[in-house]
Amino acid sequence: MENYNKVYLLAGGNLNNTPKKYQELVQLLEEKVGEIIGESSFYKSNAWGFVSNYPFVNIIYIVHTKLSPEEVLVQTQKIEKKLGRTYKNQSATYSDRSMDIDILFYNNLIYNSKDLIIPHPRIMERKFTLAPLVEISPEYIHPIVQKTINQLYTECKDSSEVEKIEKLEK
Repeated sequence: MENYNKVYLLAGGNLNNTPKKYQELVQLLEEKVGEIIGESSFYKSNAWGFVSNYPFVNIIYIVHTKLSPEEVLVQTQKIEKKLGRTYKNQSATYSDRSMDIDILFYNNLIYNSKDLIIPHPRIMERKFTLAPLVEISPEYIHPIVQKTINQLYTECKDSSEVEKIEKLEK
């Protein structure tokens, strides 16, 4: 599509993972960011970077947008808050959350500002990000390291288990 940017968004959380929440997420993404042109299955995993009693559920959406990278960031942060995110931790520690939306890729852009780095700097470290990416775009080439998502998944040193789930329980 002309004049559209292709954005890969990783969305998920470990609090209140209900089908209703993800239906609302889809609606908000389409209203505020752009048309969803692809999505992965849901993937369940344990917390990454901290200990939690609640598993995370993640999904990747591919969105066509006319927004700039910074505008996508502003809109996704508003959506996070609407879906229950109370704060965004600015330190290096992680915590339980209702919804987190990360911009993984924006076209083949390499972008670095005070508030945003694209591609997402931890894609290669996290199986919970790579597993859904392998499902929907295995041959996509990471614009910095020039390797396919399949290669990155194979080389990933993250040993955590990531389970594809058919549908969310209520």
